[in-house]
Amino acid sequence: MITPPSDGGQVVGHLAGLGDSDVEAEFHQITTPCNTWEVTTPRRCAIYLRVSLDATGEQLAVQRQRADCLRIADQRGWNVVGEFVDNSVSASDKHKARPEYDQLVAAYEAGEFDALVCWDLDRLTCQPRQLEDWIDAAQERGLLLVTANGEADLSNDGGRMFARIKATVARSEIERKSARQRAAALQRAEHGKPPLGVRLTGYTPSGDVIETEGAIVRQLFDRFAAGDSLRALAAWLTETGVSTRHGRPWNPSSVRTILTNPRYAGHAVYQGKTNGKLGTWKAVVDDDVFRLVETKLADPRRKTQQGTDRKHLGAGLFECGKCDAKVRSWSGDRYRCPNGCLTRAQHYIDDLVIKTIRERLGRADLADLITPKESKRAEAASAELKRLTKRLERIEADYDSGDIDGPRYKVSTQKVKAELAEAQRVLARLSTRSAAASTLSAPDPVAAFDAAPLMIRRNVVDAVSIVKIAPTPRGRKTFDPNSVSIKWREDLD
Repeated sequence: MITPPSDGGQVVGHLAGLGDSDVEAEFHQITTPCNTWEVTTPRRCAIYLRVSLDATGEQLAVQRQRADCLRIADQRGWNVVGEFVDNSVSASDKHKARPEYDQLVAAYEAGEFDALVCWDLDRLTCQPRQLEDWIDAAQERGLLLVTANGEADLSNDGGRMFARIKATVARSEIERKSARQRAAALQRAEHGKPPLGVRLTGYTPSGDVIETEGAIVRQLFDRFAAGDSLRALAAWLTETGVSTRHGRPWNPSSVRTILTNPRYAGHAVYQGKTNGKLGTWKAVVDDDVFRLVETKLADPRRKTQQGTDRKHLGAGLFECGKCDAKVRSWSGDRYRCPNGCLTRAQHYIDDLVIKTIRERLGRADLADLITPKESKRAEAASAELKRLTKRLERIEADYDSGDIDGPRYKVSTQKVKAELAEAQRVLARLSTRSAAASTLSAPDPVAAFDAAPLMIRRNVVDAVSIVKIAPTPRGRKTFDPNSVSIKWREDLD
């Protein structure tokens, strides 16, 4: 342990001949009202490198910063014990994660280093509050912070004042830049142009559709509309080898982010909300499908119905031929009427339904199953859904402002909610056709049906047919195809 000499003492040994500032940098004694710190030589040094945007991904700016910081550490005889790099990571938003910065803070709190080198203060932080944390570390624990441009010296009040002024100016410029960017983003949204910045999955930065990614996005919407859960969709994306734009693993949150973005339905967006303008880019999904998905995601009942992904073709879909109730899966391999009318083996029925559906999909008149009136009905149902939602919002606003009393509010909301539930039911029924449309309109519908996941196959069956299962006489051992009725919806419309 070497400490600076007391008043009147002389600097001896290898420190002789060094200037006062060099001695202070090499062996620095910090005295506060509460603490006196003695620092061991040589310092254990950490290096922090950051670039806000690396357009090429080659880390050239990081390499330049590293060279300058290593030179500083070498000149001072410090041992570099850690390097922390946030490449293409902004420090302007205090809520945005900086993984390596967080590790740097954790390493310091664990006592792994007592000196820090960065290229400039604004590489370390643009947040005045974060700067104060480092100033506290310098004053209270003896941290030495050095920048390659020589502007940081937190060991004295003048250096701390300069650092604070610089951080305040940097923060002010960030806020001005943010205001300009918001104004530009609003203007682009008003003109129906895609926002600048991070590319949206399925589109180029200029708004052109990337067909391979667009097809995946369409499948996400179709499968969720068909009944797949967010977790199941994330697992499917992972299993098929599809990667996110950032290379991170898929999870329910990242899938939800796609499903809630109105830009996929061709709507201009500002700060995550539509502004009534249509975008100049091509929509990836139909508006009625997007509205259905939006409604399903907002339904509070969905949160209490976890783990309901269907595992059988006809469970909740095929009907009992006696009482019309939807049959359920029972004992793993049977369909059972909830009212006790019948219990039937699944695989015989499923095989017959699949065979019949495949034959229908292979017919030349398949286009008759996709009628324009379905789109018009869905459009009308979606418009009714919007109208009722706004009506409910107005009633709630009138109640909050005191324009209507409690009893009237209750009666009005009950009526509108009942109408809203019916509109949602109609839209959900019509959307079954939309969810199945990608299969029905495929170049080879039979092959598309064979390759489709279970939930899409269920939607195809539901979109084109009504399947009823009749009870069979007790003791019958063989399967009777006539006990399964398959009627085409086109004949019932």
